[in-house]
Amino acid sequence: MKRVAFLIALPLVIFASEGEKNYDIVERVLNFLLFFGILLYFIAKPLKQMYLDRISGIANRLESIQEKLRSSQSKRDEALRRVEEAKVNAASLIETAKKEAINIAEKVKKESINEIANLEKSYKDQKEFEERRVTKSVVAELLSDLFDDKNLKIDQKELINIILKKVS
Repeated sequence: MKRVAFLIALPLVIFASEGEKNYDIVERVLNFLLFFGILLYFIAKPLKQMYLDRISGIANRLESIQEKLRSSQSKRDEALRRVEEAKVNAASLIETAKKEAINIAEKVKKESINEIANLEKSYKDQKEFEERRVTKSVVAELLSDLFDDKNLKIDQKELINIILKKVS
């Protein structure tokens, strides 16, 4: 503190006015330099600390930005890897779907063929049944006509011939 007081008082003692008109530019420059030196002496440490804090703050922000960049890069790489896996899975699913479609088409074709065969068999059975039913109906009608007519006398051979003609 004594040094500071000495430094402040020194310019006053050195450049005291002599009473004449003198342009004191040199003295004023020296006073300014002395004032600036004192000011620098007191403010240098806080300014230096503020400057170092600012540098470390910028470095910390830069580090956090770089960390975020690395994180986003790893997420991007992970997303690209998942996209590639999805493409492979999609190709596999497409192949599986094609195979299943072929299998289903073959199964439907076989079932259709079996169904057609069953329908044809059913049609034949129904046709035979209807033919027998019609035959029975015609025979029953013919017999009822013959037996209703009391005047008609037919022997058994003639009756069989008539029935055979009617049926065919």
